[in-house]
Amino acid sequence: MLKSANTPNSKSWKVLIMDKVTLKVMSSSCKMADITDEGISLVEDLFRRRQPMPSMDAIYFIQPSKENMVMFLSDMSGREPLYRKAFVFFSTPVPKELVNHIKSDTSVLPRIGALREMNLEYFPIDSQAFVTDHEMALEELYGDNAENSRKFDACLNTMATRIATVFASMKELPSVRYQGRGADATVSSPRELVPSKLASSVWNCLTKYKATIPKFPQKETCDLLILDRSVDQIAPIIHEWTYDAMCHDLLDMEGNKCVLEVPSKTGGPPEQKEVLLEDTDPVWVEIRHLHIAEASERLHDKMTNFASKNKAAQLSQASRDGAEISTRDLQKMVQALPQYQEQVEKLSLHVEIAGKISRIIREMGLRDLGQLEQDLVFGDAGTKELINFLRSKQGSPSENKLRLLMIYASVHPEKFEGDKGLKLMQLAKLSSEDMKPVKNTRLLARSQDNQNKSSGSFSLKFDAHRRKVAVRKDRTNGEEEAWALSRFYPMLEEIVDHLSKDELSKNDYQCLNEPAALDKEGSQNGGSVRGGSSAKTNGPHSMRSRRTATWAKPHHSDDGYSSDSVLKNASTNVKKMGQRIFIFVIGGATRSELRVCHKLTSKLRREIILGSTSIDDPLQYITKLKLLSEKELSFEGIRI
Repeated sequence: MLKSANTPNSKSWKVLIMDKVTLKVMSSSCKMADITDEGISLVEDLFRRRQPMPSMDAIYFIQPSKENMVMFLSDMSGREPLYRKAFVFFSTPVPKELVNHIKSDTSVLPRIGALREMNLEYFPIDSQAFVTDHEMALEELYGDNAENSRKFDACLNTMATRIATVFASMKELPSVRYQGRGADATVSSPRELVPSKLASSVWNCLTKYKATIPKFPQKETCDLLILDRSVDQIAPIIHEWTYDAMCHDLLDMEGNKCVLEVPSKTGGPPEQKEVLLEDTDPVWVEIRHLHIAEASERLHDKMTNFASKNKAAQLSQASRDGAEISTRDLQKMVQALPQYQEQVEKLSLHVEIAGKISRIIREMGLRDLGQLEQDLVFGDAGTKELINFLRSKQGSPSENKLRLLMIYASVHPEKFEGDKGLKLMQLAKLSSEDMKPVKNTRLLARSQDNQNKSSGSFSLKFDAHRRKVAVRKDRTNGEEEAWALSRFYPMLEEIVDHLSKDELSKNDYQCLNEPAALDKEGSQNGGSVRGGSSAKTNGPHSMRSRRTATWAKPHHSDDGYSSDSVLKNASTNVKKMGQRIFIFVIGGATRSELRVCHKLTSKLRREIILGSTSIDDPLQYITKLKLLSEKELSFEGIRI
């Protein structure tokens, strides 16, 4: 977009003007330095008063709304426009009436250098995830009487448009599937229709793209599965023990920014240090999905390895030991010093973060809590163990006890019938207000018959004659058992695995557009449908299938060690993979689900891209559940 505005007649430096949404799109996709490199000297807000710059060209990246169009025309019309020429790029398709509005202003037309639809209105989270920025999706789509609200349709329409722009920008046409009701199921609530309504809206947008976007695929090139939060109500609240999840769960983070207290370099009081945990940090990319204990070990090994290989580190140690340093050695030390300081600081910050997380785990007694959570999920613990824990851990934070009861309610919904829920609430010393998230899960839940059938190859409950009740099959192997509390996996892992093998029930996960003769062998067995020499090429293929999306390309960074290979191999490996799988979760996705998508990408040899209305940490999700209903609810009739 920015490069295309560099025409022979345009000025070298330009002004970039955006609205609130497109500013967020741009901020999540690139840094200010990237924008400056393309000749942008100033970034402006469309709705703020701006200084006239009649000698400069302007790039408008805006949504195609009436309000934005009025502002643009007021900038560029009349005898004295704010800018010499305007290059206008819209984030989504432009309605014809707005185009006609521009054409009707004869003073503006000669000043327009470009007028294009970018179809770019989603927000990348990392190399394999994006959100549509609908933080209130749960309330607007699943709250009390949500379907009768104006926000219901507005939320769905905007969500569908933004999802469609993902496929437009990547030149992919998906086979659209969605979480359905089952062949014989009856609709117990309009909320159960939300995935199907979103799927229809997305497909309507894609149908228009097929007719309007040049070189857009006419046959299916990938899979899209739309789910809602009812598919797994445990994943958003259980303690996930990876480095990434622990950072967002236990630390006071703002987005991907973490603020730490680090020792002062001058020996004074501790200093505040901001750390960005993102794909540009190779250490973060390497350890984010590791168990917190393994991540700590890996950081220790990297620090030791760094000290043994870095010249500046060796000479610094030698000087502290009193050894004589030659002039040549001093020269080498000075040359290595800037890189040495940068690398030491980067590693040290991660060591500080991991150490802080470990202290919190010890202080809050999270190991015992985490063990009970997973035992409940896998059927190795029940009511007795829960009651013993609540009695012996009276001082545990209310939030942790609430999360434990929410997991218990998901496994044993019958235990919350009558006044049984009230007794557990009293034992946990939680108020009625605290318990709202437990009560409100019924607004997300599907009918019990539907849920049992769609939960995978096993039922929610085991045979009535057996005492063990589990909502996950224990699939641990030797590698996973090396780390405690690593048994849990989100249901998304099983669903994606079944989807890749074409084993998902077509009744429970219905298809809007049956794909034309897909190359099943290539997509299921890891064979490439992206241009490998051994792949079959008869089936449909992506117009951009030989590379990952631009926003998904990791920035290469070199710290001289193993972390760099993680980034260098990330984009090149995509070339060898089969067709992409897109998963979209309405109501918020979790860190564990994001981890699973990265894991399955390697396992299935298909790039798994996770989309959602938002990426929620446990506290955020619980807060959203509280807002689903402001009415007082009884425990009677809750089915989770």
